[in-house]
Amino acid sequence: MKFFIDTANLDQIKEAQDLGVLDGVTTNPSLMAKEGITGEQNVLNHYKAICAIVDDNVSAEVISTTYEEMIREGEALAALDPKIVVKIPMIKDGVKAIKYLTSKGIRTNCTLIFSPGQALLAAKAGASYVSPFLGRLDDISTDGLQLIEDIRIIFDNYQYKTEILAASIRGPLHIVNCAKIGADVITGPLSAITALLKHPLTDTGLAQFLADHKKAAEAAK
Repeated sequence: MKFFIDTANLDQIKEAQDLGVLDGVTTNPSLMAKEGITGEQNVLNHYKAICAIVDDNVSAEVISTTYEEMIREGEALAALDPKIVVKIPMIKDGVKAIKYLTSKGIRTNCTLIFSPGQALLAAKAGASYVSPFLGRLDDISTDGLQLIEDIRIIFDNYQYKTEILAASIRGPLHIVNCAKIGADVITGPLSAITALLKHPLTDTGLAQFLADHKKAAEAAK
């Protein structure tokens, strides 16, 4: 499974990269604004800064909703760096834009997926990734993990190369459950990723090992 971090914060991206498990970054205009990044050129420069940190897979989102404008934006984003994956919304013109960009060798991430049918359309158009938002489905008392499981079955049935990128991850259990049902990628906050490190028995075990080592060292004096 690939681990992406969902943020525009450069310090968090560097921390995740230094951890040695980071495969990419997803971000969007809202996350950019949260970091105080506004204005078209500043946003583009920030994408370049992210690309300078990570090895690959930086999802950069278009803000247009018409076919022609998404094509224009998508090509401009892809030209920034080979690591860029153009994030396109799941709408009719978005599917058309995915088909066009794919034909030009530009990788795409179809975002805001909430049904198996939407994922199927994106895969048929050639999307590199589909992003089902499982946390948002959970918020409305719908099983987000079931959506990922359904998409996995469909993609396996027809050998689609499109990868399932589980988005709207809220915590470590989401990550583990996504791994169990075959999501190719998860994207979430740094806190969810680092929470996988933690277990109380690890903490108490380490404390006991250190205490025993100290006791043995003192006895040897």
